[in-house]
Order: sequence, then C-alpha cells, then structure tokens
Amino acid sequence: MTAVREDPRVEPPAATADVPPRATAAEGLRFAFGTLTVLPVRVERWDRAAGAAGMLCAPAAGAVVGVAAGALGAVVAWLGGGPLLASVATVAVPAALTRGLHLDGLADTADGLGSGKPAEDALRVMKQSDIGPFGVLTLVLALLAQVAALTDGYARGWTHGVLAAVVAALTGRAAMTLACRRGVPPARRDGLGAVVADAVPRNAAATVTALVVVVAGALGATLSPGAAVHQAVAVLLGLTAAHLLCRRCVSRLGGVTGDVFGALCETAVTAALLALALG
Repeated sequence: MTAVREDPRVEPPAATADVPPRATAAEGLRFAFGTLTVLPVRVERWDRAAGAAGMLCAPAAGAVVGVAAGALGAVVAWLGGGPLLASVATVAVPAALTRGLHLDGLADTADGLGSGKPAEDALRVMKQSDIGPFGVLTLVLALLAQVAALTDGYARGWTHGVLAAVVAALTGRAAMTLACRRGVPPARRDGLGAVVADAVPRNAAATVTALVVVVAGALGATLSPGAAVHQAVAVLLGLTAAHLLCRRCVSRLGGVTGDVFGALCETAVTAALLALALG
C-alpha cells in the first residue's frame, strides 16, 4: 500500500541512473496533483525528472486541499454547526481528496516501525493490507489531535480555523518535498518511492520550504503581526517533526517509501496544527 496515488494508466519503472529530460512546470503540477490527490489529472510522465518537479509542486497541491478543507469548515461554522463539527468537516476533506492514502501511510509506517523486525520484514509488514495495533493507535491519536487543534482555531473565529487548515496542508506537502531531497534514499528499488526519493536538489527543496514559510507568515499577517510569526513558526515545527520521523525511517528501514511520505505528511500536519493551537 502506498500513501500517494499512482496513475493506473502508467506503469512506474524502477529508478535508473540515467537522467531523463528536465520536466516542465506543467508536468510537475500534473505529477503532484495526479499522485497526491484524487483529482482527475493524468500523469503523462513517470520518471525521476517528472517526480522531482512534482514533489517541488507538492505544496501547490496542498494549498488546494487546504483551501477546500477550510472552505467546508467555514460553511459548517457559518451554518451554526459549532467549532467541533467544523473541525471534523475540515479533517474529512483531505482524507476524501487523497482517498485516505496519507492516513493509510501513517498507519502502515507505524506498524512497520513498531514491529521491531529487521528492515526487510518491516517493509513487508507495511505492504500488508491490514492495519495492526500500532497503526490503529497512531491513526486514532493523530486524527483526534487534528480535530482538537482545529476546534480550538474555529472557537476563536472561522478565519483562524480556515488559516490553520491551509497552513497545515501546506506544511504536510512541504514535508514531502524535503523528504525527496538528495541524500534521502528509497527503501525499495521500485514503486513511487524509487521514482521521487533522492530526486530533488537540496537548494530547490530549501527554496520551496522557505516559500511555504513566507506564505504562511503572509496568511497570518491578515490577522495580526503576531499571528504572522505564529503561523511561520508552526510550519517550521511541523517540518521539524517530519524531519525527525524521516531520519528514523531512513535509519530503521534504509530509506523512504510511498507509505513513509504519507506518514511524513500527516505528522507535519498534526504538529503544525498543535503548534497553532498551543501558541
């Protein structure tokens, strides 16, 4: 099981040392939206160049998901649904727009890391269709944390809840971009992880990360100068949490996989939301 959607009409090849032609921005956006969402976008290129471009565009897909999530939460709040119901609706949208694959990746990664087995066996556990006790517990706690943090935001006003949803979604996808930077190997030789892992230049990954921090700060500035700092810090804390998990996965599993990317996304989202609620 993978935490990002692979286009069923395209057979992903194993990673090779050959460098394909550089992908265009349009191809990168297609790759990002076609693999990270269920939107009907056809992935026309499936190679490392397209994968690198797609992962650089991942925050753009996150922005669309976050805006959709915040919009539904705002509508529920406007209709009198209350902060809790608005936050549940907000959390449901990313799950629907990704077909739950990022959450599935979080559960599978928790099972693999918690199995205590050697890397090869842990990876086999992660590929199984069922979810074990580590996965269930991690999934429940993560969703509860997200709902609780968003409830705090909507209780302060619908704009706070919407901005939290957008910033968290941006942070989650930026975590994927960073995990694809050069020096982070794939744990398997096939699948999506082999296509995108170790493919994004470090400078490009750092630039995208900085842009996400700036955008988050600018969104917060619509509320107050303090909120601008708060939103930017929340992004950095979310990315730090994902980075620590990524290091653990590389050490424990030998690299990253599609499931790991989903786990990193949900970890960053949860950490960012908690930072916004606790600040």
